Amino acid sequence: MLKRLAAIYRYFMSVVPFRLTPALITTGVLILLLLIPVPQGLKPEAWRLVAIFLTTIVAIILKVMPIGVMAMMAIVIVSLTQVTSGSSKGAIADALSSFSSPLIWLIVVAILISRGLKKTGLGNRIGLMFIALMGKRTVGIGYGLTVCELVLAPFTPSNTARGGGIVHPIMKSIAGAFDSDPAKGTQGKVGTYLALVNYHANPITSAMFLTATAPNPLVVDYVAKATGQSLHLSWTTWALCMLLPGLLCLLLMPLVIYALAPPQLKATPNAVDFARGELTRMGPLSGKERVMLGVFGLMLLLWANVPAMLLGPAFTLDPTVVAFLGLFALIITGTIDWDDVLSEKSAWDTLVWFGALVMLAEQLNKLGVIGWFSGNMRDAIEASGMGWPAVAAVLVGIFVFSHYLFASTTAHISAMMLAFLTVGAQLIPADYVVPFMLMMTAGSGIMMTLTHYATGTSPIIFGSGYVTMGQWWKVGAVMCVVELAIFAVVGTAWWKLIGMW
Repeated sequence: MLKRLAAIYRYFMSVVPFRLTPALITTGVLILLLLIPVPQGLKPEAWRLVAIFLTTIVAIILKVMPIGVMAMMAIVIVSLTQVTSGSSKGAIADALSSFSSPLIWLIVVAILISRGLKKTGLGNRIGLMFIALMGKRTVGIGYGLTVCELVLAPFTPSNTARGGGIVHPIMKSIAGAFDSDPAKGTQGKVGTYLALVNYHANPITSAMFLTATAPNPLVVDYVAKATGQSLHLSWTTWALCMLLPGLLCLLLMPLVIYALAPPQLKATPNAVDFARGELTRMGPLSGKERVMLGVFGLMLLLWANVPAMLLGPAFTLDPTVVAFLGLFALIITGTIDWDDVLSEKSAWDTLVWFGALVMLAEQLNKLGVIGWFSGNMRDAIEASGMGWPAVAAVLVGIFVFSHYLFASTTAHISAMMLAFLTVGAQLIPADYVVPFMLMMTAGSGIMMTLTHYATGTSPIIFGSGYVTMGQWWKVGAVMCVVELAIFAVVGTAWWKLIGMW
């Protein structure tokens, strides 16, 4: 009997694609959370959803199975337990609700469009141009990507389109020029470092300009409401306030990541000559490269809302509409074909796992978990008797780091920011309310550094395979603390200097 059980176990472990010890730990976490009494103020189904969400995150961190499988597990559990609805039909509708999200399809289509850059050779050409200009050292290429992100930020209201759809394909092409490829196990040569720089430039620039990411206008509205309309951040005021601390963050970020995730190829003295030689060998732009460049330029103009600026708001296009337009143009011109779309596994993998995490976060908000959390935190802070500097630090810290619970900056800001701003306005002396508001404004962008599901850009770059989850979370936590410290120290001094408080 024991031999038979042992044989069954060996067969089971040889065919089932999960790691036993992490699976047992994850199961233990779920059981423990379900045994905890439901906190006062939450419904039982809301607490069960919290348990499912946290268990899913633990399973992903411990790599029980591929991330897409863990996401599917969450969909199955939400559907079977019916925590979001009184019927199985309603539960499965809730579990699949996020797959109609324009943000998620923007991510998928951005990945598909990036295939065109690779197939036509335009991405390789752009990468070689970067290497020819700044390729003597890997860190120099990192700064090149950072400058590219900074130049695009004021004109690209979708940080996903900018970091994932524009800069990331260029980054991949540069990594490919150095034969740094996750499929070959050579991502550590330069790719891991450049991917992290590619990503971490995105939250910083998103915090620097009102038009650099979609939820920033909502932040402006909440700041005005919390301050009784006494502080209204115009485009110019926002940019001026974030200029110095933002530039300092961009200056230090490639160096901090260089220390945390150093590339194997640090000095590349022959890279400039190699890149120039390859550009000469490639010759002039091919027809398909020209089409790709034209589609790319058209999408950038539309993402920057240029038609709306010239012709009026009726010509405003959602970023996802622009992305689909670009993809369709590439297909009908033969730049890429339908087989390219079907074979881009990373896009469809991202659709599943990111869609599931967005669904969980949205349902947590729908069932009142986020409101319960922020309300209790507000009450605890008011009752603590802390001095105002501690109140400000706690409010900013909790707001930023609670982003571990969110897969969307817009959802996070919508759910929690106004409550935190209002508490700050009530408990912080009037003379110091403005720097608090500006710290919260910066934090709404900085919080995107934390996880591989923090914003639309992250699953695109994480899904390309250059960075492990452990590296992503470690670098994200360090960069978040570094950037908050820069804004707290340099930012408050800068805001004092320009007369904001």
